Amino acid sequence: MLEVSKDDLIRLCAPITTIIAERGTADSAALEAALEALNTDQLEATALAAMVAGWLTPKEAGGVKFGRIAKADAATHGHSIDAVDMNGPAAGPHTHPNGEVELCIDLQGEPRFDGRRKRFIAYPPGSRHVPTVSGGRMLILYFLPGGAIVFE
Repeated sequence: MLEVSKDDLIRLCAPITTIIAERGTADSAALEAALEALNTDQLEATALAAMVAGWLTPKEAGGVKFGRIAKADAATHGHSIDAVDMNGPAAGPHTHPNGEVELCIDLQGEPRFDGRRKRFIAYPPGSRHVPTVSGGRMLILYFLPGGAIVFE
């Protein structure tokens, strides 16, 4: 089994957080297009290895497993990074004061995140949703500018 650390994941997330920091989240479509150009194979394999090792998503609530990879700081270009393993809706809605970006990794079936079948999904500042995975199971890495999120 591949041994990985949070530092490994943070390092592999740097190209993503760099692009988000440079472009911002206001133009979600342009941000998604820029992120889709990235090769995330090594990041995805490392995240899956961390999940199998048991430390990536150690907490659980309402059938959703989750964990924090990093707080918003200089190493993450001011973004918090969290991981969620889910196969249905989250417990409730939340709002993204500064926007949000997801890297969606298929685990089972042909999952969709909020009805979309994309690798990267970006939400603009002020957007609100109930995160929902349908059609399978997904590991999602969440990038929050400034670590800002408001749970309702």
